[in-house]
Amino acid sequence: MNEEYDVIVLGTGLTECILSGIMSVKGKKVLHMDRNSYYGADSASITPLEDLYQRFHLPGTPPESMGKGRDWNVDLVPKFLMANGQLVRMLLITQVTRYLDFKVIEGSYVYKGGKIYKVPSTETEALASSLMGLFEKRRFRKFLVFVANFDENDPKTMEGVDPKKTTMRAIFQKFSLGQEVIDFTGHSLALYRTDEYLDQPCMDSINRIKLYSESLARYGKSPYLYPLYGLGELPQGFARLSAIFGGTYMLNKPIEEIVMENGKVVGVKSEGEIARCKQLICDPSYVMDRVKKVGQVIRVICILSHPIANTGDINSCQIIIPQNQVNRKHDIYVCMISFAHNVAAAGKYIAIASTTVETNEPEKEIKPAMDLLEPIEQKFVSISDLYEPTDMGTESQIFISRSYDATTHFETTCADIKDIYKRMTGSDFDFAEMERKKQDIFGDAAE
Repeated sequence: MNEEYDVIVLGTGLTECILSGIMSVKGKKVLHMDRNSYYGADSASITPLEDLYQRFHLPGTPPESMGKGRDWNVDLVPKFLMANGQLVRMLLITQVTRYLDFKVIEGSYVYKGGKIYKVPSTETEALASSLMGLFEKRRFRKFLVFVANFDENDPKTMEGVDPKKTTMRAIFQKFSLGQEVIDFTGHSLALYRTDEYLDQPCMDSINRIKLYSESLARYGKSPYLYPLYGLGELPQGFARLSAIFGGTYMLNKPIEEIVMENGKVVGVKSEGEIARCKQLICDPSYVMDRVKKVGQVIRVICILSHPIANTGDINSCQIIIPQNQVNRKHDIYVCMISFAHNVAAAGKYIAIASTTVETNEPEKEIKPAMDLLEPIEQKFVSISDLYEPTDMGTESQIFISRSYDATTHFETTCADIKDIYKRMTGSDFDFAEMERKKQDIFGDAAE
């Protein structure tokens, strides 16, 4: 271990594993360590089920009705992949897809007045949906056509809208859309968690709605994908990529000290040895003195013996509870997967409800989601602090990832990865360059 590396990475969360993969592909010499005995850190999938009981300090062992403990892979952080999103692009370009199998999530639902409704995934569904009245549907359709054709480089498509100035609220007014349709569009299609977006320039919202519809167009049932055997497969896939390009991995390594000289990182001390480095990437838990707490997320993992009511008995779905429906500032999300994804014993379902904490009674806040899941066989409640770096790494060359937020997909994680990449290298992350690098090394084998 007493060697010199370009980059040392601490923690095997998804953000860290993708960055170590990218740095290895770029030809950097990478050492990746984790104090835990498993991959994934906060974004791990826990197996067997007995380990989950221990992790949440539940007494005893899982009842026999839960089947074999080894049949379970339970995600700590519930997220799906947008089929046309940045993480899928990273997976395809780096060919980490060869280590993974994905299934499409079978449906997306939105909560309105105590009931759940399917988010329309085709024009036919939209016209048949009981979410809006007939005239609303016509106006909504016009709005969707406008969004689909909108091109910020072609003024003809803009209908007098300035993408950098016109607010999203003004666009909704332009199409005379009512409050419920606005809620549905902002929260179920653009996937905003709060209503702050309404008074910001519309370009980001338009791009988010496009991402949703393009992702949906790829597979039809929903815009989301999920890997068989759980999300913990993702960091492991990128770790393999890093290893192929010469990266070194060490689990179960206690980190004793991050060694600094003149305010700059020069190495990491573990078990009495020092590995030297020029740059360091890590999650907040390794450098608590360089991060600040910016909030909390409550996540409740629920084991069910039945699909969620009113979803047509599908084996996977997402439910969005828009904040306006339950007098909150942040949306509540439910992600459900099941035995069909090799993450639970036969006939079992895992539903994970999550939201940003707003009060000192987080379990009360998440109750609307829990009511949709009854009866619940076993639940595991976690309240996690969210951290972001106070040190951006310019001087110290320590680059710290952000905690995984309450969003239901990986777009914010990808934004964090691109941000760290830019701070480390001084240049923007370029998907095309990444692809070329892989071709250089594999040549024809990359096909």
